[in-house]
Amino acid sequence: MRDGGRLSAAIEVLSDMEARHKPARLALKAWGDGARYAGSKDRAFVSGLVLDVLRHRRSLAWAMGAETDRVRVAGALRWLWDWDLARIAAAYGDEPHGPGPLTNEESKRLSGDLDLSQAPPPVAGDYPDWLDPHMARVFGETRAAEAAALAARAPVDLRANTLKADAGKVLHALEAQGAEPAGRLPNAVRLPAPAASERAAAVEVHPAFAKGWFEVQDLGSQIAAGLAGEIAGKQVLDYCAGGGGKTLALAAAMGNKGQLYAYDSDARRMTDITPRSQRAGVRNLQIRTPMEKDPLRGLDAKMDVVFVDAPCTGSGTWRRHPDAKWRLSAEQLERRLGEQDAVLDQAAPFVKPGGRLIYVTCSLFAEENEDRVAAFLERHPDFASTEPPLRLSPLTDGTDGFFGAVLEKAP
Repeated sequence: MRDGGRLSAAIEVLSDMEARHKPARLALKAWGDGARYAGSKDRAFVSGLVLDVLRHRRSLAWAMGAETDRVRVAGALRWLWDWDLARIAAAYGDEPHGPGPLTNEESKRLSGDLDLSQAPPPVAGDYPDWLDPHMARVFGETRAAEAAALAARAPVDLRANTLKADAGKVLHALEAQGAEPAGRLPNAVRLPAPAASERAAAVEVHPAFAKGWFEVQDLGSQIAAGLAGEIAGKQVLDYCAGGGGKTLALAAAMGNKGQLYAYDSDARRMTDITPRSQRAGVRNLQIRTPMEKDPLRGLDAKMDVVFVDAPCTGSGTWRRHPDAKWRLSAEQLERRLGEQDAVLDQAAPFVKPGGRLIYVTCSLFAEENEDRVAAFLERHPDFASTEPPLRLSPLTDGTDGFFGAVLEKAP
């Protein structure tokens, strides 16, 4: 495809998302299904451009002086992809493929710099206005900078699976992909964020992945899993196991010693746990599915650690899912708060006296984090917070946004 056709495709996908309220993944798939002529590089280009526009949707419109996908795409090419004005003008005016020649006003805007010094925080940070009080409560005057870091492209983080390998082995295997130590944890490995028009490295097709040497897991998620502490030989329940990412991290920390239970209220989310655990060499895992009658029978007050990776808004993962911040509503946030209270109350009875309940979200908002912990402690006076909570963000830690609290049950 020529540049003009690629730009027209990106605008089409963005318009489809807006008109039909589609997630980016589905809108890109729908375009790809109808564009059989597009090669892999074309698809990577269109996908990368769409996601970058979504990351910077408000600031691009501010700089271009208009709320259209056409000008947002042009602004992304100029200020995010470093195209010069001549190349943008040629692509837009490419008949019959391009979106149409640049107007004088568009050319004038693109000739300047991206200046957000006078923009309000939701514009400079690229998030909806209604979220500003929530961002301000947590980050105060730095909220625009924190949100801007959430609008950057994210690296690919890996966790070396210590049941089969270590970081050195993984770094050597992925040397050609530019792997480097991620920092903070000895077995965390990082692949740099790809160039704007390229896809991230497909590490799941690497032979080392098939051997179970590593798992794809954000560094923040790895740090949050570490809140479980020294758990080798312990009884551990992953209460919201989902696809098993943190389950496998807990299993590696246990070194196949003790007993690990994985449960999720939605059996469909657990489909991948069995093949993933087999590939990782996990031998101490019991999967408790809600398709069974009384799936957690026998575990009441028996667990040294109950890990709750709670359902949340996912605001900490906006680097990877930029469309999610534009689809989030106040009603959805309120619904999540109720779900978080419920899951904590459901998980608490499985903690034995003296045991620990670990509460984790990939959310930025205090309403989903500190407030839920405080409300839980009011309802359950036999629990206490034993250490300062964990809070991670891209700006301060180079990770996705995470929150974690350790709650200990009285002996």
